[in-house]
Amino acid sequence: MTLGLDAYLPATPNGIMVMLERYGIETSGKEVVVLGRSNIVGTPMDHSLLSRKGSPGNATVTLCHSRTRDLKAHTQRADIIVAAIGIPEMVTADMVKEGAVIIDVGINRVDDTSRKSGYRLAGDVDFAGLKDKVSAMTPVPGGVGPMTVVSLPDEYPPGQQAAGLN
Repeated sequence: MTLGLDAYLPATPNGIMVMLERYGIETSGKEVVVLGRSNIVGTPMDHSLLSRKGSPGNATVTLCHSRTRDLKAHTQRADIIVAAIGIPEMVTADMVKEGAVIIDVGINRVDDTSRKSGYRLAGDVDFAGLKDKVSAMTPVPGGVGPMTVVSLPDEYPPGQQAAGLN
């Protein structure tokens, strides 16, 4: 994947790339901030997919994480933010420029006594606070999650299988 050769792509990053392509979100020449450095989402989005030659791709990508200094300065420059940092509603309106595109990968349980379950699902982005500021944003739940599911490979290379699906 890192070398640009044929490879199985992680399902969530692949789903994000398909979403960007299908919705006509231009990435070429754009400033992208990826929040989160996991091997599952953040690192593949940064190192292999968004910065690669091709479409979608050709973006200038900055990888940030919970210890990044002046995170707000990075996110305010971004045309596209991929939030996969695992902190509920961390990305707020003051951190995002007008018209940015937000891909919210986070899925966090937040205590909510008004719900029968005792919790609600929230992304890494304050959806309510950003919905009128951005040009496009994925909801949680129902945004990136279904794209992850449809991006799972139909079969795996010999000797490999999906974790937990023996």
